[in-house]
Amino acid sequence: MRPFTLNYAFPNRLPTVVTPYRFDATRQLNVLPDGRPAVTDRQLLLAAGTTTSTAGSATHFDD
Repeated sequence: MRPFTLNYAFPNRLPTVVTPYRFDATRQLNVLPDGRPAVTDRQLLLAAGTTTSTAGSATHFDD
């Protein structure tokens, strides 16, 4: 028997997240599909809060 609270403590599955930028190893920053640095997109920064890169350390920021 599954305890009632576990129905709410653990989601059935993780939501699908699409990242609108990718890490460019040559430039060492996150870029948008059109090649601009991700930090130049105000709407992206307002929605995501940051464009933290997972390449390298978890504390690396592009801005």
